[in-house]
Amino acid sequence: MVNELRAVLRELGGRSVLGRNLASQRDLSDAIREGFPPAVVEELMRASGLTLKELADALDLSPRSLQRRRRSGRLARFESDRLYRMARIVALAQQSLGDRESAARWLKRPNRALGNIPPVSWMDTELGARQIENVLGRIAYGGIS
Repeated sequence: MVNELRAVLRELGGRSVLGRNLASQRDLSDAIREGFPPAVVEELMRASGLTLKELADALDLSPRSLQRRRRSGRLARFESDRLYRMARIVALAQQSLGDRESAARWLKRPNRALGNIPPVSWMDTELGARQIENVLGRIAYGGIS
């Protein structure tokens, strides 16, 4: 759990982007409730290899809303929660596939285990995110995916 927290925080930009030290799940939950700073969007785009439009589509958010939030203010609670979900999957993909570039390619390619739909297209719901995590778990442990 601690390693997962560290990996997710790394994808979100760490202390320098989040503006504070998050040492526990409770700290992260509080940060989500308060809303992430807009710089998290840039960090997650870099970590995932997604454009703003691809990121917004994956999270079922409006690209215009994300663009506005990037310029000022904090992200809304639901936006922060969805960005956390994306960071969790990106961190798991990097861990399962070995590096950032492989994970970014995998997220965008159609996946047979997901009905030949790219994983990034499944991230707009928690259920879809769990299915992606299941596929990544099978990859990490040598199962068929």
